[in-house]
Order: sequence, then structure tokens, then C-alpha cells
Amino acid sequence: MVRLWPIALFLLAPGAAAEEPPSPAALEESALRQLRQVRRVYVDRLTGGETAAQMREILISSLEGARLFVVTENPERADATLRGAAEDLIFTDVHTSSDSIDAHATFGSGRATSTSRGTYGGVGAGQSESEHSAERRHEAVASVRLVSKEGDVIWSTTQESLGAKFRGASADVADKIAARLKEDFEKARRMK
Repeated sequence: MVRLWPIALFLLAPGAAAEEPPSPAALEESALRQLRQVRRVYVDRLTGGETAAQMREILISSLEGARLFVVTENPERADATLRGAAEDLIFTDVHTSSDSIDAHATFGSGRATSTSRGTYGGVGAGQSESEHSAERRHEAVASVRLVSKEGDVIWSTTQESLGAKFRGASADVADKIAARLKEDFEKARRMK
């Protein structure tokens, strides 16, 4: 005779069948360990508007300048792929305002006889002011993620810019992405 009741009691025990989800710190440590293993990166085409292809090229240049890994044009040789979406918008921001103050007063008096007599008066004042301004604006945003060959997202960021002092909004976003990746890569290298 086989006794199955001890196994049944084990399966019904609280927490025996369910595994605890990893803590946020454990997930970050795992992602940083995977990031530390990346040597080659392929930058995939970015989704978004017409300017996404230009943003990809600028992003490749910024990643090359960061000297973190080899940026490859061959996705099969890459340890990880950078994917995401980007948009670079140029638009005109229009503001219109109008203020007006006005006052009028009219007085009159009249008499109808053979000799006509009348008193009339009038006062008027007014002030009107309007302002119209149109400013050309440039804004870029990109949301990217580094994906391992197994399909795991090991790093991600979203950056936006209205342009920097000496470079355009797209270049500023690409530099922010590369700087954030470099910061996290250095953090991964310091891990034991």
C-alpha cells in the first residue's frame, strides 16, 4: 500500500506551490550582470515618424563616442539589440492675446420752437492692445531598450530634449541616452 497523504499535505501547505517573485533589487542586479556581459550592440531601426531613421544614425554616433561596446551593423554578431521609438518635431508655438478698455458718454438736450436751442456733449475714451508671437520650437524624444539574444530587456530609458546650447534636440537626446547607458554600465562594472 502506497501512502500519498504526506505529499498531499506538502502541496496544500501555504507557499509550497507558489514561488516568491524576485525583489526589485534582485531584478536590477540581474539586469546589471547581463549588461556587464554585453560586448557588441546592434542598433535596430527605430519606430516613429520620418525622423526616426535620422535619430538612429545620431544614436549610433553617440554610442560609438561613448566607447562602451562595439556597435555592429550585423545583428547576428550582436550580444544585444537596441530597439525603440523616436520622434523629432519642429513646430511653431503661437500665442495671441488681446486687451481692450473702452468708455463712452453722450449728453443731449433740445427744444423745438421757432428758435431752436440745444445742448449736446460727448466724451469718449478707448485703449486696445493686442500681442501676437510665434516661436519656432524643436523637440525630440526617444524611448529605447537593450534586449539580449534571449529576448530579455536588460536596460531601458526614455529621454527628451528641447535642444541644447550648441546642438539640436536629436543630438542632445542621443547623448543623454549614451550618457545614461554609460552610467549604468559603470555601475554594473563596480558590482562584485
